[in-house]
Amino acid sequence: MGKSLSEMSLEELWQLFPIFLTEPKPYWAYWYAAEENRLKCLLPPQTEFHHIGSTAIKGIMAKPIIDILVVVNSDAKLKKAAEILQNNGCILMSESDNRISLNRGYTEKGFDEKVFHYHIRLTGDTDEIFFRDYLNANPAVAKEYEELKLRLWKQYEHNRDAYTNAKTEFVQKFTCIAKKS
Repeated sequence: MGKSLSEMSLEELWQLFPIFLTEPKPYWAYWYAAEENRLKCLLPPQTEFHHIGSTAIKGIMAKPIIDILVVVNSDAKLKKAAEILQNNGCILMSESDNRISLNRGYTEKGFDEKVFHYHIRLTGDTDEIFFRDYLNANPAVAKEYEELKLRLWKQYEHNRDAYTNAKTEFVQKFTCIAKKS
C-alpha cells in the first residue's frame, strides 16, 4: 500500500498532481453549479459562493479544477466553514489568520474526475472576482493570460507554487485595473 496524501512530501504531491491545461469545457459551469448547490446545503444561508479561476473565464485553457470562493463575514464562520467542509470530504491545503484553502478530488492515485479548490475568505477579500470579471469582459486580455499560462505550464509542471508565483504580476496588474474601472 502506498503513502497517504498526508504522508507525502510537497515534491511527491507535485509529481502526483502536475500542472496541466485543457481546452475549455462547457461542463465546468455545470460542475460549479452542482457543487454550489451542495455547499448551500452544508453552509449557513448568508455564505456567498463564486466560481473563480480559469475555469470561470470564457474561452481560455485551464487546469480542470473548479475554484470556488466561499465568502463568510466573520473569523468564527471562516473556521466553521472549513470544519464543515473537512467533515464532508475536503482536505485542508493551507490556513492563515483570514484565509483557508481546501480541496476535494485529490486521491493517492492522482486526480479524481472532478476536482475542486475551496478558497474560504472574509467579506471584502474577493479580488479574484474582479480579475475574473475583467478577463471575461476583455477577451484579448484573457488570451494574454492564457498565453502566459501556456508558457509557464511545462516550465513549472511539477511546481505549483512557482507556477502561481510566475502569474502573480499579471493577475495583480489586471485586478488593480479592474478595481479602478
